[in-house]
Amino acid sequence: MRKRELFDFVIQYFEESMPIAETELEYGNPFELIVAVILSAQCTDKRVNQITPELLKRFPTPQKMADVEPAEVFDYIRSCSYPNNKAKHLVGMAQKLIELFDGEIPSDVDDLQKLPGVGRKTANVIASVVYNKPTMAVDTHVFRVAARIGLSTNAKTPLATELQLMKYFPLDLVHKAHHWLILHGRYTCLARKPKCEKCGLTEVCKFYIKEVKE
Repeated sequence: MRKRELFDFVIQYFEESMPIAETELEYGNPFELIVAVILSAQCTDKRVNQITPELLKRFPTPQKMADVEPAEVFDYIRSCSYPNNKAKHLVGMAQKLIELFDGEIPSDVDDLQKLPGVGRKTANVIASVVYNKPTMAVDTHVFRVAARIGLSTNAKTPLATELQLMKYFPLDLVHKAHHWLILHGRYTCLARKPKCEKCGLTEVCKFYIKEVKE
């Protein structure tokens, strides 16, 4: 099967099986989302959603968060992974947001990466979810699922995977495709023990055909 045919098959499958695909992080505005995405690094969305209500009640704006020491933010996020670093990133992000962008979340991926704690993946999430830009955020789920199915080939880095996926997903579907792959990796194509018996992509999946079927 050619790469274009593979992508067409995958798109059709997800359009039918997952017509609604969106972030599982809970947020009410762009600032709340960027806080949640920073916290979500190597942490589950479920845990982040438990942390953010009280955190954002105390620090509802960049101004409020920029005015405190990281130690005060740490008290609200201690149950997530790497709370020390994330507390510093959140305060630094809020300060830089005010300094460079008057407290408004920028839409440009390069501008977003000027904020502490915001790498390319986080920037792509914000640009995609908030501004509906055709950006593909590659986390561990996307990286794994794309490689297993065969959507990416010999991609050694998230950026390489991103570039390959962007080549074949139609721009108007990139936003959705990002969530398709994340959710598929989170609930079906698990890292240690994928649930191939529940997957409708096995007939085209490189991993299943090579590692499981045989």
